[in-house]
Amino acid sequence: MKTGKVFLVGAGPGDVRLITVKGMEAIKQAEVILYDRLANPKLLEFAPADCELIYCGKLPNRHIIRQGNINEILVQKALEGKRVVRLKGGDPGVFGRVGEEAAALAEYQIPFEIVPGISSGIAAPLYAGIPVTHREYAESFAVVTAHDKSKEGKPVLDWEGLARGVDTIAFYMGVGNLPFICENLITYGKPSATPVILIQWGTFGRQKTLQGTLADITAKVEEAKFSNPSIILVGNVISLREKISWFEKMPLHGRQILLARTSEGSSELAKELIEYGADVIEFPKWKKTVLPVDLTNVASYEKILFTSPESVEEFFTAVIEKGIDIRTIRANFYGASLKSIKALKKRGFMATHADEIDETGALLIVGDDSILNKNYDSADIIVTSKKELDPQFLPIFKRMLDEANVNTMVFPSSASVDLFVKAVNECDLNVVDLLQELEVVSMGRQTEGAVVTAGLPSHGVPENPTKEALVEYLAARPKEEV
Repeated sequence: MKTGKVFLVGAGPGDVRLITVKGMEAIKQAEVILYDRLANPKLLEFAPADCELIYCGKLPNRHIIRQGNINEILVQKALEGKRVVRLKGGDPGVFGRVGEEAAALAEYQIPFEIVPGISSGIAAPLYAGIPVTHREYAESFAVVTAHDKSKEGKPVLDWEGLARGVDTIAFYMGVGNLPFICENLITYGKPSATPVILIQWGTFGRQKTLQGTLADITAKVEEAKFSNPSIILVGNVISLREKISWFEKMPLHGRQILLARTSEGSSELAKELIEYGADVIEFPKWKKTVLPVDLTNVASYEKILFTSPESVEEFFTAVIEKGIDIRTIRANFYGASLKSIKALKKRGFMATHADEIDETGALLIVGDDSILNKNYDSADIIVTSKKELDPQFLPIFKRMLDEANVNTMVFPSSASVDLFVKAVNECDLNVVDLLQELEVVSMGRQTEGAVVTAGLPSHGVPENPTKEALVEYLAARPKEEV
């Protein structure tokens, strides 16, 4: 049997857009992905539909899979001939144990590549408005692990070298040892007034910062109940933050949004919300199977209704594959939503909204298998694809909910409401309890009606059912209400 190959990939610090091109290519071609807690789970959605996902996350004081077992799984899957990705938060070479994993693979002569990632110790400060070096403030920079296997769990370090010889120090995952860190830096020569900042969940929309000095940061952290994952940054360069802080000033920063999803891919709406600083969890995750389509009688219809943008693409892909002359299709086109109409327009066809369909003439309805649940007595139906929940993403969704502090729910369409409720039930969660303390926003009055009919709370509707109007609506709400 042919031996597979392993890619040891740095996922970057959290913002999915910070992964390298090479890292993304590895994910898109993976047959197996072993991923850590600090690798953003949204990256897994770029993997092939049949990719096996294995969680190796390490929580404080609790290991899901120990390092030795991870090494064994990498070797086993590669020897089965699989293309394997080991996805790690940040950079695999910075406290990522990539050396141990690469050595295990080399022992079995398994080919591998190491794909660097952006390290949290550099990225999180930049998203907080702090470059770790600066000609006037800092000419040296150190990254230090603040939790290791040393005596009593306290890091054994060259404290004098750090205190006197390094301008900016980034401590990884060291909140529990913060008093010990501050005490030693002061003891070995750092002034007690040296600025310190903690950056929690750096580069995520949920990023939080807490600033102080070596003398008072411990008390501030205890009062604010700050916890890992956090970078602790020490150095005078932190003073630049007042001038060049940018990420936390974005209009949707602090918005942690749960976005109901009706299609299998990441939506343009999610991308827009992230672009303006929000944290977005899209749910549910769908697996789609495109079905063979019988277009024998397609020229006989006077009206064709497309129920989704995806159905437009699947229908016309089938038309092209079967060599049908598009000029023989003389029907008027209709879309069940503005997105469906837009998808038709992109292909050069003018379409009308479904509300304007008259009762005369033969009607064909095109959509995924969900249209089989509806009553279309006077129409023929073409099912272009079958859609089902991806069970691998149900536990992932629950973990994302546990780690985030979701404050906003967005339903982009009326169709998304019922699908979302059913998927939440599959997670053994109560949808009413889940949404109880969230601001629930609907994209349009029809969607709001579906939300209310489902017995869910409803708090508002943007002026128009567009992504731009939604951003404007959310940005206008004071942050203290979020």
